[in-house]
Amino acid sequence: MTTDGPIEILCRYRLKPGTEDQFVELLKVHWRTLADLRLTSDRPSRIKRASDHAGNVAYIERFAWANASAVDSAHQSPDVMKGWEPMGALCDDMEFWNVEDFKG
Repeated sequence: MTTDGPIEILCRYRLKPGTEDQFVELLKVHWRTLADLRLTSDRPSRIKRASDHAGNVAYIERFAWANASAVDSAHQSPDVMKGWEPMGALCDDMEFWNVEDFKG
């Protein structure tokens, strides 16, 4: 995987019961905050809502970091952390995967 250009990422946020409304409000501004700080590619994030038969809810977000240094910059940004910290508190689990097209 190259790191000099955009790095596509897939984020899975598994929510704690009863936190969906709060989480959605934070998620609505998540990508916009990153984009305003020029940490993402120009392509907007894509978000899906998932649920299982037991009613557990997860959100799956796919976007691209501008480059490898954008990830570190995000972790140093008070504006980004202002959203990430409460998002994390509303989740039972989060996973972050770098993704690329399969060329098999």
